[in-house]
Amino acid sequence: MLKPFKKKARMKIADYLDRKLVLFLDISSRDEAIDSLIDRLDSTGRLADPAAFRKAIFHREQLVSTGIGLGVAIPHAKMKDFSDFFIVVGIQKKKGLEWNALDKVPVRLIFLIGGPEGRQTEYLQILSLLTAAIRDVDLRKELLKASSEEEAIALFSEFSRAE
Repeated sequence: MLKPFKKKARMKIADYLDRKLVLFLDISSRDEAIDSLIDRLDSTGRLADPAAFRKAIFHREQLVSTGIGLGVAIPHAKMKDFSDFFIVVGIQKKKGLEWNALDKVPVRLIFLIGGPEGRQTEYLQILSLLTAAIRDVDLRKELLKASSEEEAIALFSEFSRAE
């Protein structure tokens, strides 16, 4: 006898977001932006070793810029002491930041991703879903206009995909 087909769960960007991890920035450098996002993450108690995470993020930036274009950067690192994935969102309200992006456009939207080392498939799904969402010019414009953490997170509510 065949088992009935089960509908698979839908992966949503919003599942990895937390209003405490949305920052509105007014800073002057890439490094300051990354430090601000990591400091906010650390303040929520999610980092067992903030220095190691910071080192992993900056090491990744040295390999190749995480400025993917369209005014967006996605710094990321996976570490063994993380139990789940998270995204810290930084919205640079004024002048964009030099990030050595592929298209040379200054960065105003930063999505810092962290998660466990052993779950590469889930990580790639998150990255794929996030990059698909930020290709939406209207989403990027609305994020830059957002005035609250809740508003920024709500903008991602429509972006999901079946796993």
